[in-house]
Amino acid sequence: MNEKIMIGWRETLSLPALGIPAINAKIDTGAKTSCLHAFKVKAFKKEGVQWVRFWLHPRQKDDSEVVICEAPVIDRRIVRNSGGYEEKRYVIRTDLKLGTEQWPIDITLTNRENMAFRMLLGRTAMRPRLIVDPDASFLLNSGDHA
Repeated sequence: MNEKIMIGWRETLSLPALGIPAINAKIDTGAKTSCLHAFKVKAFKKEGVQWVRFWLHPRQKDDSEVVICEAPVIDRRIVRNSGGYEEKRYVIRTDLKLGTEQWPIDITLTNRENMAFRMLLGRTAMRPRLIVDPDASFLLNSGDHA
């Protein structure tokens, strides 16, 4: 991919391998790693490999829909949020679909119940594909928002 995609400060994206067809994400160039809302997280072994099962509400301000996801764990790391609080989080790798493009990204899992967005897209996932227009929203969508 040579040409960069222009996106707004918030976009609707999908995580197809996790069964999430649409989730609104805040595009956060200040965050190194992306994170996804998970209100229940359970680690387990599958054929000798560490996996994690997690529950999430994909829609903002709506707890009626629950999606249960599973993914292999690629790491556990300490993440410091914008308030300076440190938390040890599971890290998974999954494909992100944004507009017509799809690529693998790393995502940490944390409870974002009280946050405006169920997902943050960090700068590592944006490189080298995306440019952010801070004045725009939902540039890659036709009005379908999660």
